Amino acid sequence: MSKLGFIGLGIMGTPMAGHLIAGGHEVYLHTRSAVPAELVDAGGTACESGREVASNADVIFVMVPDTPHVESVLFDDDGVAAGLSAGKTVVDMSSISPMATKRFAERINALGCEYLDAPVSGGQVGAKNAALSIMVGGKQATFDAVKPLFDLMGKNITLVGGNGDGQTAKVANQIIVALNIEAVGEALLFAAKAGADPAKVREALMGGFASSKILEVHGERMIKRTFDPGFRIELHQKDLNLALSNARELGVSLPNTATAQELFNACCAHGGAAWDHSAMVRALEKLADFEVA
Repeated sequence: MSKLGFIGLGIMGTPMAGHLIAGGHEVYLHTRSAVPAELVDAGGTACESGREVASNADVIFVMVPDTPHVESVLFDDDGVAAGLSAGKTVVDMSSISPMATKRFAERINALGCEYLDAPVSGGQVGAKNAALSIMVGGKQATFDAVKPLFDLMGKNITLVGGNGDGQTAKVANQIIVALNIEAVGEALLFAAKAGADPAKVREALMGGFASSKILEVHGERMIKRTFDPGFRIELHQKDLNLALSNARELGVSLPNTATAQELFNACCAHGGAAWDHSAMVRALEKLADFEVA
């Protein structure tokens, strides 16, 4: 049994922390609001601050929305860094800036502690089913030590490279997902406007080379109009902002990523920041003045 910490208990963090508790570990918990009762009932320990979590735990996991949130959790006066002692490990599973991640790692390393960036893909369903893909940046030895804990939360776990490389992989993942959502939206809109049944078209395409997880899951959401929050548009916007800003620093052009971001922006202009990202199709529908279903 290990002494673990988990900070950030939203729709992703709560089931992830639950898997660590179910794995027989002593888990110290903190979040902005009240720690979910289900985690305390399962054996977790609620803490008042990140500092308290870090004081009690040997490995501290962080799962919060964006770069400023991670910085605050780690380095505020009552944050994780204030409770660390040499030999502990911080694992940031949030999706944030690769550049900032490298700076955060250096500051944690200066305290005699290890740092892994380990963003995830798979959404709420993957978190609940312990089936997340986890993209890790950091030292091989640190990865090897934490891998049994990752195994409790995910199934496809890869050490990509050094600190920041896990976040780079996640940004690449979000580019691919956004562009695939846009492609599926265009295809189903085209089919529906042409008079075909988009559900039948999707069924036919699922058996061919166009088959994909996005067509399977998000295509169904587009047809059934189920845009309740799964992975919110505002979070995907944040990830594409990371892609575009880092691309500018690298001197790389990402024209289709920019287009996908504009479609997300159009959704938000019509009150869709909290819609599931499959609702990008609504922006395409407005341009065509026609709905898929």
